[in-house]
Amino acid sequence: MLSSPELPHSFRPPTCGETLRTIALGEHTVSYVLRRARRRSIGLSIDHRGLRVGAPSGASLHDVEASILQHREWIRRKLDEWQARPHPEPLRIVDGVQILLLGNPITVRLAIGARRCVWNPQTPERALTLCLRSPAEAPLLLEKALRERASALFVERLGHYASRLGVALPRLSLSSARTRWGSCSLRSGIRLNWRLIHFPLPVIDYVAVHELAHLREMNHSARFWSIVAQVYPDYPNARKALQLGATHCPHW
Repeated sequence: MLSSPELPHSFRPPTCGETLRTIALGEHTVSYVLRRARRRSIGLSIDHRGLRVGAPSGASLHDVEASILQHREWIRRKLDEWQARPHPEPLRIVDGVQILLLGNPITVRLAIGARRCVWNPQTPERALTLCLRSPAEAPLLLEKALRERASALFVERLGHYASRLGVALPRLSLSSARTRWGSCSLRSGIRLNWRLIHFPLPVIDYVAVHELAHLREMNHSARFWSIVAQVYPDYPNARKALQLGATHCPHW
């Protein structure tokens, strides 16, 4: 699983299988989301949504809260760090706005017409024209166009690396998660964040290899990273580029 902790920080309510709870950490009361799943241990994570706790299905609430209290200083420090981070402004989809496609700028043009997208790679400026009945349709239509590009490209890159890793090509689904670039499941396949289409191809390849490697090693052990390095030896630089670029990844 690859996280993207720099994406927008707006709070989202708990989803199915999650419970919103609170706990007193010294003088402060902290809200957290508890999610029970098939896992062996209790895990804590902090992102734009706050504190999230993953726990085994059979773990007692006492054990969960004991783990939170054990890490209270880390939790307080990380929550303070998130609060102090600059929050990117949402991208306004207007005529002439530029976005990144595979790491290169492309201009978004708005036109009146039926609801469709037209790629213009041969024009003096690389452009994507959104034909709209109303400007309000622009964000959804732009996302649709980028998702279609992402889906085709991701399938091709997964196929390229799956054969090199000696694994079957998994089923791909697109994600719009705010805190993960990708995830892998032996049952449901690989999910990749469609916003990766903004990044250069080497970064996308790194995420594809990372998730495919989980089909052989479902952890982040030294063996896992050696599998990644076998087909993508430059993964440390790609990982850094992903982390740095996440702060500029547009959202709307």
